[in-house]
Amino acid sequence: MKSFVLDQLPGRVVFGVGALEHLPREIERLGARRALVLSTPGQKTQAEDIARRLGDRCAGIFARAVMHVPIETAREAREEAKRLGADCAVAIGGGSTTGLGKAIALESALPILAIPTTYAGSEMTPIYGITEGGAKKTGRDRKVLPRTVIYDPALTLALPLALSVTSGFNAIAHAAEGLYAEDANPVTSLMAEEGIRALAQGLPRLARDPLDLEARSECLYGAWLCGSVLGAVGMALHHKLCHVLGGSWNLPHAQTHTVILPHALAWNADAAPQAMRRIERALGSASAAQALHDLAKSLGAPTALKDIGMQEGDLDRAAGLAVQSPYYNPRPIERAGLRRLLDDAFFGRRPR
Repeated sequence: MKSFVLDQLPGRVVFGVGALEHLPREIERLGARRALVLSTPGQKTQAEDIARRLGDRCAGIFARAVMHVPIETAREAREEAKRLGADCAVAIGGGSTTGLGKAIALESALPILAIPTTYAGSEMTPIYGITEGGAKKTGRDRKVLPRTVIYDPALTLALPLALSVTSGFNAIAHAAEGLYAEDANPVTSLMAEEGIRALAQGLPRLARDPLDLEARSECLYGAWLCGSVLGAVGMALHHKLCHVLGGSWNLPHAQTHTVILPHALAWNADAAPQAMRRIERALGSASAAQALHDLAKSLGAPTALKDIGMQEGDLDRAAGLAVQSPYYNPRPIERAGLRRLLDDAFFGRRPR
């Protein structure tokens, strides 16, 4: 066995149907007395429910989280937390809301309690991303890692099927890239394979019955594992491309991950054979890239960038941006090859 370093991240997880009932106890464990509740505008009703549960411990609600955390929104939220004298943030929702909580914690060190309602997985990572001037900048800092995460599968029942599927693919991407990360290790690789398996089995069950609570639990369990992998190891080409496309063209986050993932895996297949074998074992397929493309298509998820807002005339610029400050990748990154990859992804071709 090769030598490795496992950087285990701290954090508390409360998982199970009905886990939200433990919210007051978990806030008390944090020693917090004035919690600012964060959400997107569309999830304000859920934020109001959280505020009712907190009672006197709720300082207020900030329901303006949006994709890719624009710097202007981050500044507004920080000022609101300061104005209200908040001593913690409760983020309910997906990656956009958790990301806003992280942006607050980055400047204030305010502890975050995350309540995911999607399969984004960002609640398990010290990774933050803020968009400024049309570019998304990411970084790692342990102070943005949520102190506590409450996973209640019942909260994902309201997640529309289409978004459930793409959110699940977003999670799978974290684990898939974790398998060939520069700092991959045997422990996170076990978690990655199990996370991919859980989601690959749970998502088709959701497609048959979106109210299947066992399937929802399986997917949320898989998302937790996949997010934990992303939090412990580095990212590669897939995430670089998604950060470029999301930050510069404001493409929808989960859908972009769904489209790009099969093509990023095809690009790296020959350079990371052991990782591909683990993904294929989790999927029960002979080709990781083609199996994920076919799974997305069978579940009605987008498979082409042209269908989620990208313009063909922007592909050259996207390829150029992707080779700037590249992330580690097992296969060397070069512009011409990336341009072909983006062309395949734009038209939704089955990976080669």
